[in-house]
Amino acid sequence: EAKKPSLKIISLGGLGEIGKNITVYECGDDMFIVDCGLAFPDEDLLGVDLVIPDFTYLERNREKLRGIVITHGHEDHIGALPYLLKSIKAPVYATRLTIGLIEGKLKEHGLLGRVNLNVVSPRDIVKLGCMSVEFIRVNHSIPDSCAMAIHAPAGVVIQTGDFKIDYTPIEGDIIDLARFGELGSKGVLALLGDSTNAERPGSTMSERTVGESFDKLFKSAVSRRIIIATFASNIHRVQQIVDAAVKDGRKVAVSGRSMENVVAKALELGYLTIKEGTLIELDMINRYPDEKVVIITTGSQGEPMSALTRMARSDHRKLQITPNDYIIISATPIPGNEKTVGRVVNDLMKLGAEVIYEKMYEVHVSGHACQDELRLMLGLTRPKFFIPVHGEYKHLKKHGDLARSMGMDPNSIFISDIGRVLETDGLTMGFTGNVPAGRVMVDGLGVGDVGSIVLRDRKH
Repeated sequence: EAKKPSLKIISLGGLGEIGKNITVYECGDDMFIVDCGLAFPDEDLLGVDLVIPDFTYLERNREKLRGIVITHGHEDHIGALPYLLKSIKAPVYATRLTIGLIEGKLKEHGLLGRVNLNVVSPRDIVKLGCMSVEFIRVNHSIPDSCAMAIHAPAGVVIQTGDFKIDYTPIEGDIIDLARFGELGSKGVLALLGDSTNAERPGSTMSERTVGESFDKLFKSAVSRRIIIATFASNIHRVQQIVDAAVKDGRKVAVSGRSMENVVAKALELGYLTIKEGTLIELDMINRYPDEKVVIITTGSQGEPMSALTRMARSDHRKLQITPNDYIIISATPIPGNEKTVGRVVNDLMKLGAEVIYEKMYEVHVSGHACQDELRLMLGLTRPKFFIPVHGEYKHLKKHGDLARSMGMDPNSIFISDIGRVLETDGLTMGFTGNVPAGRVMVDGLGVGDVGSIVLRDRKH
């Protein structure tokens, strides 16, 4: 048979690390990218604000770039978009909430109105040169998340994006398992799968379990004021806090800039339903008794400038922590943040508050698939080749082992590095080279002007 034009798959981020996810698909004179995220700096990156991917390869091939498709609205998938779009023009395609969050980002960077943004729905197909991309609904900790099926001349490649399987989602439909199965029965060339929770057995619990826990905890808070810290982007979680508050006859106030922005956007687009009169301004909380108030805040990771951390240090302008506060941290520390979160918990307790943060209270569930769900995804799609992505080496390795345990040929499993080129003609797949890749530091307004020498000096 005639050789099919080969497809190159290149991750410029998101391998060997959690964060700054970005994948390039290239066929002939056409290329597009899936996601364009940032990472938050490690302890050793003193004074660095953000880390973004190295865009050298995209800048060199700017005339080939047909578009940017985005799986969902988390920072590690959209955060670097403004930095890319400052130097390269390309249309962006994503679901409604994701586009809403991207608009907010572009506005901050003065790019709104200069970028072609397109709202798509699950099962829509976007044509990008000789390839097309189909959006497939998945469940995750932010609404409107999608996987991508890339239809290329060489075959169909599925990239899951961040996903879990939630049979009882709070908002929106259950993951489109039928479509994954349909593609699998027609033949999937390769699967790029989310490896974040590949070390964890079983399945991720439904987001609903958190709502049930909130109902119980609200009862045990009795006459105390409730403060809940969670991720701003977890609109499902915010919805459940609001529902629990309404049941308990409490008003809800929101604290923290990112939380205010996301809640406003979600309300405007209809992803949050809040009964008239429930939401009050933070300035108004003192007009209500403690037992009538819930405050939803940012800072579940102990971030130094976040609202919860400022409360813990007693330097929040509008909120003083008292022994009558019942504080729930509805998140798990991201690896590396345990110390910072611990410090905030200690400080809140020193102010007399009760703090609920332990696993046993089930106040948080992950947005990522555990081993059983990963097996199901592999079983439905039955890919010829498997490429674990989104994770440190140990996560990628474990995900590869799962595929092997299901009978997949070890030679068909590719654990890659950022910048490595994987190429396939539909029959075989292999590494065929490298492109420039790495991390670029953003420090204040400067992009890429902090290097190892500056960091070394700062360490001294």
